[in-house]
Amino acid sequence: MSPSRASKAPELTGPVEDYLKAIYELERTGQAAETNAIAKALSIAPASVSGMVRRLAEQGLISHERYRGARLTAAGRRAALKTLRRHRVIEAYLTTALGYSWDRVHDEAERLEHAASDELIDRMAAAIGEPETDPHGAPIPTREGTLRERSLVTLASLEPGNAARVERVSDRNAERLRYLAELGIVPGIVVQVVAREPFGGPIALRVADLPRTIGPELASQILVAPTPAPRN
Repeated sequence: MSPSRASKAPELTGPVEDYLKAIYELERTGQAAETNAIAKALSIAPASVSGMVRRLAEQGLISHERYRGARLTAAGRRAALKTLRRHRVIEAYLTTALGYSWDRVHDEAERLEHAASDELIDRMAAAIGEPETDPHGAPIPTREGTLRERSLVTLASLEPGNAARVERVSDRNAERLRYLAELGIVPGIVVQVVAREPFGGPIALRVADLPRTIGPELASQILVAPTPAPRN
């Protein structure tokens, strides 16, 4: 066996990549990657998680402490970012080059991300101008496996009078994405909080000079960057 073949990292299966991606997202949001959290992220039974977590630890992709959850090792983080790059480039390519709406690309990318080669992904990215984010505002890891996660806040955290630029929304709920598109709440748009009803009531917004109202639960899923309030 040649040295190059001996040193080549083994191919990861689709399920392994899904686990690493889920653990990365849990770490990113500050949650402990415990069994129940991983199971919820992957929509599987908690009983199915323990065995895979042990295998990932044996492969050196995660470290795991009982009652404290899993954490990605350097190798696990590289693998997770590689999968995220494939997923997000595919989403960007489908919307930019093929005209898919942003609510349809997540499921397609989930199916394609494990099969696409690095060369194909790099060609897709080049064909659409090397985008820095996917259609939902999530940053795309570089070819070298680096990723700069911006410090953002939720729309729900803003007080009346505050304004912010919408930067990112989750791509996992197609119905929610269609609703946000109808409201005009998409990455790049500036919104201003007009009023908040007490006790978890609705939040009144101004979006491109149009009045809009959303609930606090939905507002908590929208990541924004505060900006000076527009002048009247």
